[in-house]
Amino acid sequence: MCGRFVVAQSGAELVSMLRVDLEADDLPGPSFNIAPTDRVAVVLDSAKTEPPTRRLEAARWGLVPAWAKDVAIGSKAFNARAEEVEGKPMFRQALVKRRAVIPASGYYEWHTEDGVKVPYYIHPVDDGPLLFAGLYEWWKDPAKKDDDPTRWVLSCTIMTRAATGALGSIHERMPLFIDADYADVWLDPTTENVGDLLDATIDAAPSIVDGLALREVGREVGNVRNNGPELIAPAR
Repeated sequence: MCGRFVVAQSGAELVSMLRVDLEADDLPGPSFNIAPTDRVAVVLDSAKTEPPTRRLEAARWGLVPAWAKDVAIGSKAFNARAEEVEGKPMFRQALVKRRAVIPASGYYEWHTEDGVKVPYYIHPVDDGPLLFAGLYEWWKDPAKKDDDPTRWVLSCTIMTRAATGALGSIHERMPLFIDADYADVWLDPTTENVGDLLDATIDAAPSIVDGLALREVGREVGNVRNNGPELIAPAR
């Protein structure tokens, strides 16, 4: 699973990294302890233009489907098992047309050692960007008026798959990593045969694991109120 992650880059750096056409005005700043329901930066290709326009937007972490009665449902949908999304109403339609990439610097995972949960920070060896394959949805708040610009809520989920390599020794699941060169295919809303696309993405994710490093960090990361670069420093 992926329940906490880090984005140390600014919005401008993300734009350059993923060849974004339009950048939202309300992007969240860097954060070293992002938790579910927080606002995160997501990359998506809008199908309203031809060719699709690549946008960097701020989204609520925790998918809220269009049919939801309120946003609370999203607190339980911050991750989506890649092997199951085709059959789940929560994610099925988003997989077909609303795929996203969530950029990160790294993420945290906990491993139980001698009865104690020990946090690890997992990140690229070269400290480059780490990209998660995700899904997004737009939800209209029925309690707000049509002319209220906050009525539409953009939300997202990070997909996961079975962990491989060294990551399997920490946790049974890992984010569905995606290569920057493959992001164009994943994001394209006109891509057909999404089942084949999903299978290919799942199969390719382990190749990224060899380029990752993990280190034990302090337990302060367990408190969402703590946020700063000291959280990713090696545990003393």
